[in-house]
Amino acid sequence: MRYELYYWPTIQGRGEFIRLALEEAGADYVDVARRGKSGMAAMEKLLEGARLAHPPYAPPFLKAGKDIIAQTALILFYLGPRLNLSPRDEAGRLWAHQLQLTVTDLVVHIHDTHHPVSGWLYYEEQKEPAKRRTADFWRYRVPKFLGYFERVLKHNGGTYMVGRRTSYVDLSMFQIVEGLRYAFPKRMKRFERKVPLLVALHDRVAKRPRVAAYLASDRRIPFSQWGIYRYFKELDG
Repeated sequence: MRYELYYWPTIQGRGEFIRLALEEAGADYVDVARRGKSGMAAMEKLLEGARLAHPPYAPPFLKAGKDIIAQTALILFYLGPRLNLSPRDEAGRLWAHQLQLTVTDLVVHIHDTHHPVSGWLYYEEQKEPAKRRTADFWRYRVPKFLGYFERVLKHNGGTYMVGRRTSYVDLSMFQIVEGLRYAFPKRMKRFERKVPLLVALHDRVAKRPRVAAYLASDRRIPFSQWGIYRYFKELDG
């Protein structure tokens, strides 16, 4: 099957978790909105959803045959068994999904470090709240979330987040670590000693042949000041 991924064409964002899974699996897919005006028009048409029984609320969403699946965690839950990136048993698949939903919660906290008041305001209009939110994020949220993922990884043997082979959860943890390194290089460097297993997992994923090829290609959109992860010197204390 050829998959069609619909997401904003200039940012990694939430769509990157899906791109990583598709790339690791060597799946046949097209990043529709990156095809220029026609791709954006196709995405906008589906977002209008006038003739769809189950219209998506927002990107990312995936078209697989006649099916359209939205929400990052749900898309990965769907793709997992089809791309051999999740456990075969139901309990294992649900466990992977639970972890991915927790990743989704963390992503919201990461985004809100630089936009704590409103996504409709520029960062410059909420600098002081952003400083306070970022301090709280690193004091409470990062230790709780990454500490939890570190414990899960250790309990599972230290190599994979779920089961005994690479899953989409491992790919997502790579993206979390990679993104935090971009947005908060100083803070993350200090914190990484507390989560050595996650750091090692990140490094192993980065070396996987298909992931490494993807990261070196122009298919991988660079980090920027318009995605989930944004670097502001004053927030990286």
